[in-house]
Amino acid sequence: MIEGTPPLNATGDTTSLWSTCVDRLAQEIPEQQFNTWIRPLSAVVAADASKVTIAVANRFKMDWIRAQYSGRISALLASIHEAPVALELVLAPREGPSRTSPAPRTVQEQVLAELPDVAPAEANNPSGPRTRLNPALTFSTLVEGSANRMARAAAMHVAGSLGQLYNPLFIYGGVGLGKTHLVHAIGNHLLADRPQAKVLYIHAEQFVSDVVKSYQRKTFDEFKERYHSLDLLLIDDVQFFANKERTQEEFFNAFEALLARKSHIVLTSDTYPKGLADIHERLVSRFDSGLTVAIEPPELEMRVAILINKAAVESAVMPEEVAFFVAKNVRSNVRELEGALRKILAYSRFNQKEISIQLARDALKDLLSIQNRQISVENIQKTVADYYKIKVADMYSKKRPASIARPRQIAMFIAKELTQKSLPEIGELFGGRDHTTVLHAVRKIGAERQQNSELNQQLHVLEQTLKG
Repeated sequence: MIEGTPPLNATGDTTSLWSTCVDRLAQEIPEQQFNTWIRPLSAVVAADASKVTIAVANRFKMDWIRAQYSGRISALLASIHEAPVALELVLAPREGPSRTSPAPRTVQEQVLAELPDVAPAEANNPSGPRTRLNPALTFSTLVEGSANRMARAAAMHVAGSLGQLYNPLFIYGGVGLGKTHLVHAIGNHLLADRPQAKVLYIHAEQFVSDVVKSYQRKTFDEFKERYHSLDLLLIDDVQFFANKERTQEEFFNAFEALLARKSHIVLTSDTYPKGLADIHERLVSRFDSGLTVAIEPPELEMRVAILINKAAVESAVMPEEVAFFVAKNVRSNVRELEGALRKILAYSRFNQKEISIQLARDALKDLLSIQNRQISVENIQKTVADYYKIKVADMYSKKRPASIARPRQIAMFIAKELTQKSLPEIGELFGGRDHTTVLHAVRKIGAERQQNSELNQQLHVLEQTLKG
C-alpha cells in the first residue's frame, strides 16, 4: 500500500482519514523529518474508523515513531474523525528486493532502511555494520548555551576534520545533559559529507556483549574486522567497562588499531577520565590523550530556549513566561525538561486549552510536588558527608582542615539552594555558626561552580541524589 492512499477495507468517510492525517502532519512537521518518519508509513483503517493500524519498516523506526509522533497522530485522528481512534503500530512484513523500489531519499533514510529487525544478524555482517545513528540528533537540533558551547565546538571540529586534532574526543557530564545528542550529531554530520564512511555508534554495554559473543562463538576475526576497520567510532558511557578485564583489553586493541589508521574515536562518560573507577591505567591514559570537555547542567536561559525550540518542533507555541516557569522548576537536565514539555503538550491537546502557566501547573502537579518536597538540612549533611567520606558529625564540629571544611561549605551551599531555610537557620544547624559564615560559603561555592567543571559535576550529582 502506498502512503496516503485510502485503505482497502475502509468504507464511507474512513477513506480519507489517514490521508487527511498525513496532510496535516506534512504541514506541522519539518520537511526532512516528515520525509524520514511519516511519508514511508502505510495504514489500514477499520471499517468504522475506530482503529488505525500503521505498518512500520523496522523496530528502530517503530520505537521512534511511538515515542515522538504517536501522541500527535492519535490526537489528529480523533480530531478528524470527531471520536476516539485506537492507534496500533506493527512491523511491516519483509519483502524481497524489487526493481521498482525507490532508492532512499537521504543518507539517513538509507541508514535506517538497512537496520535489521533483530540485532544478532549484524554480528555476521562485519563488512557493513549498521551505524545505529539517530538522524534526528544533529547539530542544528541541539540548543547551544554556555553549558555545552565548548563541547559542541569540539564536536563540530571533529566532524569536519576526522582523524586530526582532538583524537580521542572525551565528553563527560551528568545524565540527560546532551552527551549522546552530540555524538550522534558528529556521526550524522560526517555521513552527510562522506556517505561511504564507516561509522558506528554504540553503547559501552553493547561492546561488552559483542566481546562476550565473539569468545562464545569463536568469531573474533569478524569482531576485529568490524571494530578495527571503522572511520569513526562513537561509544557512550565508557564507565560501564569498569571491572571487565577482557573487554578493556579488547577495547584497548581496537583503540590502538583505529588510531593507527587515523580513524577517530569519540567517547562519553559520567565523569572525567581520571575519575573513572576500575579502568586500566593505560586505557585511562589513552582517554586523556586527546581533548576532554565537559557538558554542564543547562543554565536558566538555555533551559528556556530548549523548551521553546522543542515545542516548535512539535508545532506548538510555548509562551516565554511559561517556559521560564517550567525552566525554574525543572533544573537538573535536558531529559527532564523534555519530559515536562511532553506532559504540558499532551495536557494542552487533551483539554483543548492554550498553554499557560496555570495549565503548566496542572500538567506538572506531580513533578512540582516532588520538587517542592521539603529536603532537610540533616539529609543534605548526611548525603554530602557520605559522598566526601567524612563523618556527619564533622558537618557541625569546629574542625577546620580542608578535607572537612570544603564539604561543609558545599553542604551549606546546597542547603541554601534546596531548602527554604534562612542563613541564620542554616548556620545554627551547622554547629551554631554565624550567618556570615554561611553567606561566605554560599558565595564561594557558587562562584567556583561557574569556573570549575569538576565541582559543578559533583554538585550536580549531589543535587540529583537529594531530589531522588
